[in-house]
Amino acid sequence: MVDLKPYRDALALPGLRPLLLVAILARVPVAATAVAITLHVLDLGLGYFAAGLVGAALTVGSALGAPLLGRLVDRRGLRRMLLLTTAVEALFWGTAPALPYLALLCAAFVGGVLTIPVFSVVRQSIAALVPPTRRRQAYALDSMSVELSFMIGPAAAVALATMVSPTIAMYAVGGGIVLTGLTLLVLNPPARARDEETTEQPEPRRRWLTPRLIGLLAGGAAGTLVIAGTDVTVVAVLRDAGQVDWSGVVLALWASYSLLGGFTYGALSRPVSSVGLALVLGLVTIPAGLGSGEWWLLALVLLPSGALTAPTVAATADAVSRLVPATVRGEAMGLHGSAMTVGVALGAPLAGAVIDASAPAWGFAATGLFGALIALAVLPTELRHRRSDATITPTAASTPV
Repeated sequence: MVDLKPYRDALALPGLRPLLLVAILARVPVAATAVAITLHVLDLGLGYFAAGLVGAALTVGSALGAPLLGRLVDRRGLRRMLLLTTAVEALFWGTAPALPYLALLCAAFVGGVLTIPVFSVVRQSIAALVPPTRRRQAYALDSMSVELSFMIGPAAAVALATMVSPTIAMYAVGGGIVLTGLTLLVLNPPARARDEETTEQPEPRRRWLTPRLIGLLAGGAAGTLVIAGTDVTVVAVLRDAGQVDWSGVVLALWASYSLLGGFTYGALSRPVSSVGLALVLGLVTIPAGLGSGEWWLLALVLLPSGALTAPTVAATADAVSRLVPATVRGEAMGLHGSAMTVGVALGAPLAGAVIDASAPAWGFAATGLFGALIALAVLPTELRHRRSDATITPTAASTPV
């Protein structure tokens, strides 16, 4: 049963609405980063492989840096981290368009390590602003805002690069990211709730980085692996069918399914396991290649996987926020961000390799199957802990981890 009251109650909480609004605007330039860098490198006279290396350097750097920056937030506060990363972002994006390729490649890795962890900051602040009983709805809204940002950002970058120049697009994206850092500095969202404020030192990693948490992170990575693989495969399938011009329409419909799924997930009266969602997402993606003949059929077949995209990401973030102490939530959400990034970094090349070796439609099957196998491997551990929680306390069964 769908109930809208939890959404109204969540949005009525002080500080959540401005945070979600800033989150949408902040993620637009972040979503445009990959496209802007790709078009800039191509404009230098280099190929897609060279552009991919720069994107990979930025991605690897951000995956390594997110937990470190989260740990900095736990120990020194959010503002110090934002001051550091905003300054580095200004330096990187202010010089990147003028750098020769090899220097850009090295700078992308360093810039990635110290990039503003917008996703982690927003999700950590949601955990601080929202009580556990309303957190599921807040994370659903957050996941829907991600979809909106990714519907706007890449398209805006392409339009600016083609209508003006790739260099201007780079400067615009960089300016947007720096503005994001400054906006977050002014907003200064809380990293902990008032009742979580404490002078205690963060707990040792061995006490909270448990097999259960690692399993949740693996399940989240499996979900984004499937999502990234689907993104690549849609374009490949439509190109093979001579309907590549419809790629934007199909991807927009896929994103709209995700928005609808995220809204429905947050409004459900009962929680759903994040690992279970990742497993089902992989399974329903496997047969998506059956719709490869016509763009409208592909859009229709993608409905189940699209509807599970935002719920999978939201459920994973919610689960991680509940499972760790407040004193280490920054580092834990950084690990969550890294897991999401690793999934994306694996999903796209996996789909590409399978497509090159066989046929485009097999990209869906390969990434869906691989993601489902990862989720299936960690599902027993999660189910065992959920049964244990339900035995310890009757209310634990309502915790969507």
